[in-house]
Amino acid sequence: MKKLFLLSALLIFACSYGQDEETVPVYPGCKIKASNSEKRKCMSSAISEFVVRKFDTDIANDLGLSGRQRISVIFKIDKKGYVKDIRIRAPHPRLEKEAFRVINMLPRMIPGTVNGQPVIVPYSLPITFQVAPSTTAKPLR
Repeated sequence: MKKLFLLSALLIFACSYGQDEETVPVYPGCKIKASNSEKRKCMSSAISEFVVRKFDTDIANDLGLSGRQRISVIFKIDKKGYVKDIRIRAPHPRLEKEAFRVINMLPRMIPGTVNGQPVIVPYSLPITFQVAPSTTAKPLR
């Protein structure tokens, strides 16, 4: 019983003491003084717009793919605001290469912080797009 009480007391202390001030990474052009939820929304929107502008979806047509394509991207924003440790899963290696190229082009961001100290923040980004079936015969290579 004594151990249970001590464990409960430690948990209560840890929960009440661990009130860290956290800020999320900030994409260039997003408001620094906004709330974390506004920064998160702005960052997601900005990264999505960037990917839409830069990603070459014609690669999927060249590969003869059709229908909905999904690419899963996971990366980290390091303590200096750079994109690092990019991991990608896609239906074809050329789509993985294209996703890597685009994500690697993301601009430097203001890093996330905990108690004023920069921290590494993981980020997950699904890239989905629709490929219309090709109506023309594709030449053999």
